[in-house]
Amino acid sequence: MIRFGPSGIPLSCKGRTLRDAIEDVHNLGLTAMEVQLVRVNVLERPAGDEEVGRTPRALSGELVVEIRRREDKQEVRIADLGEPIDAGDMLVSLTSGLARDYEELEFLGKVAKELDIELSLHTPYYMDLAGADQFAQKSIDSILWGGLLADAMDATVVATYLGLYGEFEAKEALRRIADNVKFLRDQYRKLKLRVKLGLETSGRKEVVGGLEEILSLCKTIKGVVPVLNFAHVHARDGGLLKRPEDFASVIDQVQKFAGVRVHTHFTGVEHEGGSELRYTPIKKGDLRFEPLAECLLDADYDITLISSSPLLEHDAMYMRVILERVLAKKLVRPPRPPFRRGEAR
Repeated sequence: MIRFGPSGIPLSCKGRTLRDAIEDVHNLGLTAMEVQLVRVNVLERPAGDEEVGRTPRALSGELVVEIRRREDKQEVRIADLGEPIDAGDMLVSLTSGLARDYEELEFLGKVAKELDIELSLHTPYYMDLAGADQFAQKSIDSILWGGLLADAMDATVVATYLGLYGEFEAKEALRRIADNVKFLRDQYRKLKLRVKLGLETSGRKEVVGGLEEILSLCKTIKGVVPVLNFAHVHARDGGLLKRPEDFASVIDQVQKFAGVRVHTHFTGVEHEGGSELRYTPIKKGDLRFEPLAECLLDADYDITLISSSPLLEHDAMYMRVILERVLAKKLVRPPRPPFRRGEAR
């Protein structure tokens, strides 16, 4: 099955809540939406007397993502939403604007299921998993807390970038990132989060996330999946994706580690010297959707295509239209043998 959807609330959505967005995506005939956790602002406060004995998930009116507790003169951080709150605990809440509380997130997940909308979540775009400073910890927190929110909505994937190489050589940066990704993978498992942690390919040479790097991390760290950003792979390899077999080769590499469904992003892109300059509407970039549509129709892929174009839902619908056009042409012309994956025609 092929799903299309926007990266964030549709531009045409009159309301700006997640429920408005989910309903608008459905009304547009789309079947996926990526929730944007662009900003992670936190509020830390003491637990109230009336909250002692309750769990963070049960609190109304806020999204508590962490309990901070003093044990043996040390601060312990607890992200288990089923942990009862003790007297003297500090509660860390997100003021992201996604929802009022976990009850609302669960309700939104049910609405999405009923409307056949597949939800995913994207962490803040500027990350630093290679560092060892305060910002690196903030990046780890954002990914962990994003997992809590995504799991409450019954989303499929938490997509994240990995950050800059910075002052490190590529091998050292990857080692540091691997350590942090393993920690996050273990936390997802410990908290029994059903959502998958997805590592997204990057489009700039100074940012960790070439396709080979992402696949290497996913091979080494069982339980994380690659998120394929076609525009980034295209830009980083100097305009690589041109023919259906080019797309098939990349998808097949990713599918080995992604499982049944491959989660992807698509947009037009301007690039230079092996780096992305900016996203563009699909019609204006040199990354064309038609060959990808041919690739998808020549094989039996389960794939989600998130439009990260500046036109968001408009380009999501445009991709769907192109797919339908390519399918119509295939139905009226004489059949041809499908190309073999990994081989040129």
